[in-house]
Amino acid sequence: MPILNTHPERHLVERIGWLRAAVLGANDGIVSTASLIVGVAAAASGRGEILLAGVAGLVAGAMSMAAGEYVSVSSQADTEAADLARERAELAASPAFEQSELASIYVQRGLDEALAGQVAEQLMAKDPIGAHARDELSITHVTTARPVQAALTSAATFTAGAALPLLAAWLLPSGPAMITGVASASLVFLALLGAVGAKVGGAPIAKATLRVAFWGALAMAITAGIGRLVGAAV
Repeated sequence: MPILNTHPERHLVERIGWLRAAVLGANDGIVSTASLIVGVAAAASGRGEILLAGVAGLVAGAMSMAAGEYVSVSSQADTEAADLARERAELAASPAFEQSELASIYVQRGLDEALAGQVAEQLMAKDPIGAHARDELSITHVTTARPVQAALTSAATFTAGAALPLLAAWLLPSGPAMITGVASASLVFLALLGAVGAKVGGAPIAKATLRVAFWGALAMAITAGIGRLVGAAV
């Protein structure tokens, strides 16, 4: 009897690849640029120097995020490719052993040995490398590394995030007003980012909002304190 799918489902975990890179990029853009502006402003620098530092931080940060994400996710992709190549070789050399190994995985998950053997046999007949990638190596279409996607997403969202405190600094006069204004605006931006990220990912909004805002506030406070100390020393 065929199995009918009467209510198609779309699980939010499918978004995890680009969502992680997007939230990381935007959060880093807001926090690092706001912290840089607040730190430089606390050192009593001129308005032009503060804005120049903010622009330099935006450009350098976007390039760094793109390169860092590409390199790190490429390392993951290389590891996945090596594991899959090793698995293909093992399947070619010892198909019976690999089928037994697959069946043992299903037994550990709760199937009896007879049913586990039947499931392993049918999956091996249809797509042996796919079955082993999914059930032995935990590599699926959701978790597969995508270096270019991660790099572009992080760079774009970093730029968007960094532009927000930079815009606030451009609109405000230098001095305490800029420090307070940039810090306050950045906390609002971070709270919105946490809420949007949680909403897109289906997570609790309040928890994510508080978490993002807290760590952003801590980073800006520490940077402002260091900037004030360095400014006083110089």
